[in-house]
Parts: sequence; C-alpha cells; structure tokens
Amino acid sequence: MNKLEKIIYDALKKHPQIKLFVRDTYQNVMDLIPDKPNFTIADVKVLEGFFWGFHDVSPISNDEQHMLGCKLNIPLRMPEPGEPLTIGYWDMDFNEFHPVDDSLAWGYHKGCRLQWMGDSNERFVFNTFHDNRLCAEICSINQQEKVFLDHPIDTVSWDGKYATSFSYRRLNELMPGYGYDYEDGSFLDENESENTGLYLIDIEKNTRKLLFSLKELAAMNPTPNMRGARHFVTHTEFSKDNQFVVFMHRWIHDDPEKRFSRLITCKLDGSELSISPTTDMVSHYVWDQKWGILAYCRVNNIDGHYLFSDASMKQWRHIAPVLNSDGHQSFIPNTNQFITDTYPDGRRYAKMYRVSLENDTVELIADLKSYKEFQSPNCYKNWACDLHPRVSPKGTYVTFDSVHTRQRALCVMKLPK
Repeated sequence: MNKLEKIIYDALKKHPQIKLFVRDTYQNVMDLIPDKPNFTIADVKVLEGFFWGFHDVSPISNDEQHMLGCKLNIPLRMPEPGEPLTIGYWDMDFNEFHPVDDSLAWGYHKGCRLQWMGDSNERFVFNTFHDNRLCAEICSINQQEKVFLDHPIDTVSWDGKYATSFSYRRLNELMPGYGYDYEDGSFLDENESENTGLYLIDIEKNTRKLLFSLKELAAMNPTPNMRGARHFVTHTEFSKDNQFVVFMHRWIHDDPEKRFSRLITCKLDGSELSISPTTDMVSHYVWDQKWGILAYCRVNNIDGHYLFSDASMKQWRHIAPVLNSDGHQSFIPNTNQFITDTYPDGRRYAKMYRVSLENDTVELIADLKSYKEFQSPNCYKNWACDLHPRVSPKGTYVTFDSVHTRQRALCVMKLPK
C-alpha cells in the first residue's frame, strides 16, 4: 500500500463495513484505468478449474514427483453440503490429472485441508463427510488404501503421527467460509465452551484428546474485549521438529468481520504454553526452518511481518517494514528467504514477493490481475481467490492460486535461484 492508502486503511480497520465500502468504491474508480500486463519472474503452468487453498502446506510431494490438486465441480458460488470436490494428483509433467476420490467438506480458503501424510510421497489426507459424520480420509496415489479417521483434521505433523483438530462447524459460524456446514460438536450456544477447543489426534490410534478448551483459553491472560465474546480456534501448524504446535485463538462479538486474534504455542502434551505479545491482531504465520515463527501481526500497535525467535515468542524483529500489508508466508528451504503475497491493490493486482531475512530486501516475482467477480461480496459469500503462495519441499517451485486468466486456477512456477 502507498502512504495514503495505509493511512486510510489504518483509520478504517476497526470499522470493517465502512472499510469494505471505501475499498470497493476506490477499486471501481481505479477500474477506469486500462489493465497492465500480468508479470511473473518465470513461466507459469496454469491449471484452470483447480485450486488448493491455504498457504501452510504444499501440494507438491516431498520428492517433488507428484502434486495434489482440488478440481471444482460447481460455478462461482459457495458450496452446499454434499457437493463434491474432486481430489487427485498430477505427475510433474502435468500431462494428466488422476482423480482419486471426492471430498464433501470444503471451502475456497482452506480447501478440504488436503495434504501429504508427513514424509510420505504416496499417502495423503483430506476432510470429508462420510457415514453421516464429518471426518478425515487417508488415501494413496495408487488407490490401494482408504482409511477414515473419526474426526476432521487441520494440519498433520511432519512425521505423520499426529494431527490437530477443532470444530469446523463453529469455525464456519464465527468465520464464515473457512469451515463446513456440518455439526461436529460445535457447542455454538456457549460463548466459551469447556467441551470443545483445540484437539490433538493420534493418527495410528485414531483417538482425539482435548488439549485446551475454549473456556480455558478465554481465561488465559484475558483482555477487556474478551468479555461476552464468542471464542474459537483455527490455523494450526506443527513445528518442523514436531515438538510444538502453534494455533490462533480468536474471538468476535456481533460482527464476524471484526475479529480479535492472538497466537499460542505449546508442546504436544499442552505444556510450555506461550501467548504472543501481539495487540489483538494476528492474521497469517508459518514456522521457520528451526523454532521461530514468522507472522503478520500487530506488535506495539504497528502492523507488519514479525519474526519471533523461538516458540516462547518473547523476542521478535520487524521484517522488511516496506511490506506494510497483510500476506501469506512460505519459507524457501535451506535459505534465509521467504515468499509472501498481498491482497489485490486498488487496480485489483495481487503481488508476490521474495524477501530476505538477512537484509530485508524485497523482490517482486509476480503481479497478477484479480478480477472483480472473484472478490467476495461479503463474508457469507466468501469466494475470494488469494494467491496463497506455497514453496515446494526442496524449494524448486512455488505454487499459488490465481484468477489472472479469469478462471480460478492452481498455478506452478519454478523459483529462479
């Protein structure tokens, strides 16, 4: 954002409805300017009719021989319960998509949480609705395996032994478009229920343990704006050594677009809990290649990308202050660099950057048109297409979702050295 846009954004961020009106009006005026060419730093493979979703897991296998994908079967609208999303994969020549199964539990932002099972190059897992319950399904690319877990998952640990879970029905109610419209023990009549919260799933045993209830989370270092609020958990991720999990504790009042957030880390048994020193706002984050966390958040009332040095989150550094707008981060393995993006600007162009942690340099690697029809009209029609860049396990590729061809597509681009 330029300086004027940043001033206006900061003035309106506590008033989401006004902010959206001003944004839409501004973009409508900017639409009078002719489009500029799309830019990418390297050639892009565009797979129209497919998408992935969130930025925290890569669709590309650990050996970089296969890529998972989600094939859309409906036009541009919110999915209804029972409408299938086709799950499958490509070999990296992308000559043919191999469908494997369908998911009946999905959305545009977090997909169906499709992801590889730990370090496996063949097994993957996704959420679905089966036998009248919300659950997760484990499959293999050779279709020799189909195993159901009793509960949906959010993220699988890097060794494939554990997964996190929470109520997707509650998430869908309090953050529309991010969960599923199936009942799964949401306890929506309770603002801070002691019966649901953050769960840890033992995948081999197919068991689920409640690590922290929403009631417990609401009682930890409470802030005044928590009083009378409705609490929920989302956006979980395991550290690379599988020792810690980080998750977002969020709460709202009457307006689901006015959210308050903080990060919490803990070991897998719930010990060594730490709460971020942020000021009511955390949006996106990712573990670095050791024990630190890179997050777009508000510290000392200043928004930006911050690198917390370890899971305690007691020390931090503001990264590349020139990046003054929200983004979805993904580290490039074996480097001190990460990829992040922006939401569409005034001319509806979304950008992607490569950022250095060593000297805060920022390199533009993509600048792509995001057409108006893919902008969410409101939080209940939440079909916007964010780039959500995801670096492959060996750092060869970055995958992202895009609508620059006026079709939602899963895109693959080689990362130049």
